[in-house]
Amino acid sequence: MFAIYQAELTERELEDVFERNATMFTRALAHAAQDREEELDAHVARHAKGWTIDRIAPLEKAIMRVALLEMLHPDAAPADTPIPPEGAIDEAVELAKTYSGADAPSFVNGILAAVHREMGHNPPTP
Repeated sequence: MFAIYQAELTERELEDVFERNATMFTRALAHAAQDREEELDAHVARHAKGWTIDRIAPLEKAIMRVALLEMLHPDAAPADTPIPPEGAIDEAVELAKTYSGADAPSFVNGILAAVHREMGHNPPTP
C-alpha cells in the first residue's frame, strides 16, 4: 500500500519506491494493483457518491486498491492462503484508522462493503 501511495504521489516507478527488504508477495501485490488500477478505481468511483476518484486522497486510494485486488483477484499475488474479502476489508479499515483522517475508515469501509455486496456477499459486521 505504501509503495503504491509513494509511486502515485512522487510520480516515480513502483520499483523505485519499494523498501529494500520488500517481499516478493508485497511486490507482486503492488504491481498487480497498479496493473489493474483502472478497474479497481472504477469500482471505487461507482460507489463513492459525490466524490470523483481524483478527489480521494492518494493514501485512501492505495488502501482501497490493495483491498479490492485481494477481494476481486485473490490469485493476483502468490500466497499460501488467499485473504478472504472480509479480511481484506478489515485490514483496509484498520490501515485507514492508523494512517488516515478521522472520516477515512468509514469511507473505506463503505466503498469496500458495497463492492463486497456486489460480489454476492453479506456486508461485513463492523
